[in-house]
Amino acid sequence: MTHPTPRRRVVLLGATGSIGRQACDVIAQFPDRFELVGAVAGTDGAALAAVAARFGVSRTALVHGDPNAASPAGCATGMDAACEIAAMDADVVCVAITGAAALRPTLAAIDAGATVATATKEVLVMAGELVKARAAAAGARIIPIDSEHSALWQCLRGEDPGSVLRLVLTASGGPFLRRPLDTFASITPAEALAHPTWNMGPKVTIDSATMMNKGLEVIEAHFLFDTPYASIDVAIQPTSIVHSWVEFRDGAVVAQMGVPDMRVPIALALADGERLPGVGPHLDLRDASPLEFLHADGERFPAIALARSTGERGGLAPCVFNAANEEAVTAFTTGQCRFDQIVPLVSAALAAFDDGDASTLDGVLAGDAWARDFVRTSTGRAIAAR
Repeated sequence: MTHPTPRRRVVLLGATGSIGRQACDVIAQFPDRFELVGAVAGTDGAALAAVAARFGVSRTALVHGDPNAASPAGCATGMDAACEIAAMDADVVCVAITGAAALRPTLAAIDAGATVATATKEVLVMAGELVKARAAAAGARIIPIDSEHSALWQCLRGEDPGSVLRLVLTASGGPFLRRPLDTFASITPAEALAHPTWNMGPKVTIDSATMMNKGLEVIEAHFLFDTPYASIDVAIQPTSIVHSWVEFRDGAVVAQMGVPDMRVPIALALADGERLPGVGPHLDLRDASPLEFLHADGERFPAIALARSTGERGGLAPCVFNAANEEAVTAFTTGQCRFDQIVPLVSAALAAFDDGDASTLDGVLAGDAWARDFVRTSTGRAIAAR
C-alpha cells in the first residue's frame, strides 16, 4: 500500500515578481504537493491580495509602505513583518525578493532552521560568510533556484566533491553579444531590457546585458558549492539550452540542459530535488542543434574578471560589488549614467573601499550603505536618494 506524499508547506518571499509568479504557477499546478502558507511582496498590495485569494493564504506582508484597500485582509507591513513570515513553520522558504532587500528575510528563515530555496543571488554575494555561518549554526539548507546554479546542483548530486575539476556557468551573452563595442555608450535601457532568451525582471535583465549577472553568479557559486574561484569558469551558450556543466578529474563532463523555463528549477527546489511531471516543455536535442559555445570576451564583458578579483579579495568587497552594481543599474535606468559606465562605477567603488567586518549583519549593512552612497554621489543622486 502506498501512502500519499505530505504536502510541503511553502513560504514565498517576493510573491508578485517574476520568479514569485512562476513559483505560484508551480504551486497551483501541484496542489497535492504544495501548500502556500505565507507570502511577502514589496509594494504591490493588489497583486499580493490576488495571490492570497488564489491560495487561501492568511499570513501576508508588504515590505514597503502601508497596505492599501486592495491589500489582503490582515496584511502586515515593514521588514520586521516580512522577517516574521520568513521564520514561519514551513518546509521550504522560497526567496524571490530582488537584490539586497532579501538579506534580512533570508537570515530569518535560516535562523529558523528552514530549507531555503533562493533565486536571489545577491544574498550570498553580499553576505556569503555570514549566511554560511548562520546556516551551519541553525542546521538550515540552501538550495539554488537560479537556472545556472540549479544546473550545477543537479550535475553534482551523488558525486564526490573531490572529483570535481571545474564548474562552468553558462551565459547567453545577452542582447549585446555581437554589438560593436564602440556603440556601447549609446545603449538605451529599452535595448538592454530586450533579453534574447529569458523573460526576467528588469534588474536581472540589465545585469545580463552587462554580464554583471554572471559575475554575481561566480561569487554565489563559490559559496554554494565551496569551490575556489580558480575552479569556476564562464562560457557563452547563446540559446540558453545548456544551463551549466561540471568537468570532473577523469575527463568526464556532465551538463544540465533544457528549454529556458524557470519553472523547472523552481519546482525542483520546492520539491527538494524530486522531479515532478510536466513542469516545463521537453527538449529534443535534434531540434536544438547545433549548440554554439564561446569564450567570454573580457573586453566586451569586464564584469566577470572584476567579480572574480572581488571574490578573491573577500571580506566586504563582494558586498560593495553588489550594492554598487544595484545603484549603478538604477542610475542607468533613470538616465544618470551610460550603459558603459556601470562596470567602471562598481570598479571605482571597490578601489575606494577599505574594508570592514563581513562576519556580522551590522558590518554587511554598513558596507552596503557605503557603496550605495559612493555611487549615488558619483552620479549626482545623493540628495535625491536621501
